[in-house]
Amino acid sequence: MNNTYFISGIGTGIGKTIVSAILTQKLQADYWKPIQSGDLDQSDSLSIRNLISNTKTAIHLEQYRLSKPLSPHLSARLDGIEIRSNALKLPVTNNQLIIEGAGGLMVPINEKELILDLIPILNAKLIIVSQNYLGSINHTLLTLEVLKQRQIPVAGIIFNGEENQESESYIANYSGIPILGKIPKLTSLDQESIAEAGKFIQL
Repeated sequence: MNNTYFISGIGTGIGKTIVSAILTQKLQADYWKPIQSGDLDQSDSLSIRNLISNTKTAIHLEQYRLSKPLSPHLSARLDGIEIRSNALKLPVTNNQLIIEGAGGLMVPINEKELILDLIPILNAKLIIVSQNYLGSINHTLLTLEVLKQRQIPVAGIIFNGEENQESESYIANYSGIPILGKIPKLTSLDQESIAEAGKFIQL
């Protein structure tokens, strides 16, 4: 069975797309962003396409392309559609697959469902992207606690950006979740740096 990974994070803007690009390039996996909310002309799928350099990866079309840069549930409502988790269909591929979520796990996709609800339906291994800042221990452990309550296993954590050994060690020791990698702050975002950054992830 091919590996399918769902990439989520402790919040918005902490580097899910960068980590997804690094993993996609490292594994030469396919990439899929099921829900793109806003920025359709500069979507995450287009960013991935520009950042990877292998010829094996296929970028699969988003299932929901929402016009407003808002929470998916509101953007969908304004576009006159409803996102349904059970309507999502995994792309057909024989390759490994990187799935990138939208925002954090508790981001609503409709009036009753969250990004969190997609993971069991998609039967994907979950990777959490964290970043070190004041409050990030709290945000990371809260994210992991919700997953524990829902009995959703976590394959591991990837730290993105400036290193903080104290925070990273505390999160690892308290949660018991494996650390899959620590990606330093990249000075440039291009195909070469993304390919090179793969060495920081053990997967």
